[in-house]
Amino acid sequence: MRKLLMNPLLCSALLFGLVACHRAPDESLVRQGIETAQHAAETVDASALGDVLADDFTGNNGEMDRRQLLGMLRAAAFRGETIHALTGPLTVEPRSDRYVARFTVTLTSGGKLLPAQIGVYEVETAWRKDGREWRCYSATWKSA
Repeated sequence: MRKLLMNPLLCSALLFGLVACHRAPDESLVRQGIETAQHAAETVDASALGDVLADDFTGNNGEMDRRQLLGMLRAAAFRGETIHALTGPLTVEPRSDRYVARFTVTLTSGGKLLPAQIGVYEVETAWRKDGREWRCYSATWKSA
């Protein structure tokens, strides 16, 4: 009887151990980061966007840094603006220990802060692992 009880217990322990050790593939985590950024933009949540950006983030080759991007989102939130972002096809490619993601995004706004930025953009983002999290450290965008 004792052997019968030990086997199911052992099997359960192994099963729980495997489930606890499972982690999503890095490419999936980068895709989740992009979804988080899109949701943060749509909910005008600078804090949530900041969670996926590296401290040394740079946009469009130095035109905009992390502080400026988050400040723009905070200003939009303060003004009660709404932003709608529709992400198009997404490709994620490994580059050594980093990832590059390309996609299109269509931006629309319900306010007055971002009227010049409304439109369709081609976006390329670069991601690296920061501890256990994947962070975007670079993004470039151009009007499509």
